[in-house]
Amino acid sequence: MEHAYSRLLLLFSVVALCLGNHSVRCELTYDYYEESCPHLYTIVQQHVFAAMRAEMRMGASLLRLHFHDCFVNGCDGSILLDGSDGEKFAQPNLNSVRGYEVIDAIKADLESVCPEVVSCADIVALAASYGVLFSGGPYWDVLMGRKDGLVANQSGADNGLPVPFEPIDSIIQKFNAVGLNTTDVVVLSGAHTIGRARCALFSNRLSNFSTTDSVDPTLDASLADSLQSLCAGGDGNQTTDLDVSSADVFDNNYYQNLLAEKGLLSSDQGLFSSPEGIANTKDLVQAYSDDGEQFFYDFVWSTIKMGSIPLTGSDGEIRKNCRVVN
Repeated sequence: MEHAYSRLLLLFSVVALCLGNHSVRCELTYDYYEESCPHLYTIVQQHVFAAMRAEMRMGASLLRLHFHDCFVNGCDGSILLDGSDGEKFAQPNLNSVRGYEVIDAIKADLESVCPEVVSCADIVALAASYGVLFSGGPYWDVLMGRKDGLVANQSGADNGLPVPFEPIDSIIQKFNAVGLNTTDVVVLSGAHTIGRARCALFSNRLSNFSTTDSVDPTLDASLADSLQSLCAGGDGNQTTDLDVSSADVFDNNYYQNLLAEKGLLSSDQGLFSSPEGIANTKDLVQAYSDDGEQFFYDFVWSTIKMGSIPLTGSDGEIRKNCRVVN
């Protein structure tokens, strides 16, 4: 009964969003593949579970793949396209975004049981949800019915995706540009409760930080020492946990870390400690650090909003191979 009530609340919220925002793709439904591909959920579950059993981090990677897809051209699977001008080779994605092989394997199985039915974009969205669930996070019914885009947008990825070095105001503006608000910034940043990051993304905080500070003063001193040891002499590709408290568990420890100045990325700690964060996001960080259930509920809602970012331009197709257009 509780699950049904929560689902009903989310459904009403999506309907309200559709009525009030023409940019949302309101043709998405919960039962889109109920008759055309009833094995979809079992196949995606099995592949994501197996991938995470081999490497728990893959849950975070699949969630990030969905995020980086939706922010460029809408949630259209364009990040999956191969080619030197593809989004996967944009600066925020290169040597960073992962999980392509998992999507390929899911697509191959689906093509054998319901060929040319399930879009790659929907596979990415559903795989991300299971990545969260199998990490201990909330369950939600994923809205389906996306189409696959016909072109990638490398420049859009280079310019539109938030990056860890940006001030919070700039990140908020990039979220606003795709129909997401400041609450969504804080909520979706909470995805960093799972996963890892490369030294190249936070080493700017460890030395020559400013004219007055060698190390970022909003970074816990003991954490800074351990990160300096990790990254010293490397090529920037060494990785460490985004959440120092519970790296593989989807929970609200991410926000509690920010209160203790243990956010790994500048864009994480900035939500609580930067002047822009103090003005716009600090109160939300405090709220989610106190209330994990509220974080779970808001995360589901923000992810549904993000997953409904519309395609731009063509209506798209159902790709047979997620890496190339038909």
